[in-house]
Amino acid sequence: MMKFTKQNFFFLVGGMIIYVVDIGVDLWVASRYFCQGQYSWSILILCFRGLSSIITQIFSYEWFKNDWEGTDTGKLKLVFLVHLFHCGIFIRYWFALKYGCQAAFKQTNSRDASEVDSSNFIQKQAIDAVTDINMLRVFKTFLETTPQLFLQIYILMEHGKTHFHQYAAIMMSFCGISLSMVDYQISLRKSLPDKDEFHVLSKFVYLFYKLLTITSWILSISLIILLSVRISVILLIFLWICGFTWTLKQHTTFCKSKKMEYLYRTVVGIILIFSFFNIKGRRTKVCISIYYATHTVVTLGILFVCMFWKPSIIKEICFTIVSILTISSLVLGIIFLVVYYSHFHPTTYCTPQAYSDEIDGVSGQKVRVKNGRFQNFLMQ
Repeated sequence: MMKFTKQNFFFLVGGMIIYVVDIGVDLWVASRYFCQGQYSWSILILCFRGLSSIITQIFSYEWFKNDWEGTDTGKLKLVFLVHLFHCGIFIRYWFALKYGCQAAFKQTNSRDASEVDSSNFIQKQAIDAVTDINMLRVFKTFLETTPQLFLQIYILMEHGKTHFHQYAAIMMSFCGISLSMVDYQISLRKSLPDKDEFHVLSKFVYLFYKLLTITSWILSISLIILLSVRISVILLIFLWICGFTWTLKQHTTFCKSKKMEYLYRTVVGIILIFSFFNIKGRRTKVCISIYYATHTVVTLGILFVCMFWKPSIIKEICFTIVSILTISSLVLGIIFLVVYYSHFHPTTYCTPQAYSDEIDGVSGQKVRVKNGRFQNFLMQ
């Protein structure tokens, strides 16, 4: 297991600050739209925020309940109350900062076996606490930040008029997506023993691969919304059904209860609309090739549909700019994808035991093994 460093601690603090600022920006943008009489935009922004918050609170509380199984029920009731008021993430940041401070600043170089074990335990606590936060931030990114981003881009393309709060919302969305992508991979490498260290160059290549492919897709969806909101909704629902069906075929075992497992698969289906998601920790060369080949075909199809359905749009400078950005982002994103998987993706995968948190038990039953959540939550 890799160590939790001072740099990781400062990134954690920065992530918490950005999380708080993001909440403030969302509320500010929603209020600005409301004051301008654009109630539908304001409601949509608040709905994205509310939906993502509800789902992340549910997962966060379930994880606390699983981790504290058999402990004081009074503590769990207090945690439930905090999550009920949508503040569960701040409890997690508190534990992460507490353990992270101990791991990064208060460790000794003693050779005593008991102290070494204690140091390793604190390191694991810090890494696990940050891992949980980053998993929740991945959920938030694709349930709230990404939909908000293509909503803001659509508003800019549809109405032309720009305001500072729109640029602020777009910038915060890009920051949120970027940080969650990189932080996720850092946590993945630290949590799984067979993963290589995530170097600076690896971080940038991975960041541009994810950010550019997602940006291209967001711009494509924004274009199809310009033509027909109904068609865009049908397309997104169809893509979600495909993603959800794929998760069912993968027989994921992320959650203890069936209800939570189906909620998890529902969220994964939403994530798959925007980015590839490896949920079993297996080699996915074929799957990722099919996924991005499909995205390329659909993106080009959307551009051609826009030109033939509404020929007058070709003369608009906005369409030309968005089309160039869409294609260039897609091409560059695919290039970074190939570079990442060719040179920076870990070639040593987890051991078979790490693919699942279950092993065969007596009479074919399953016995749960105490592994980290990332053993069953892998996005490459």
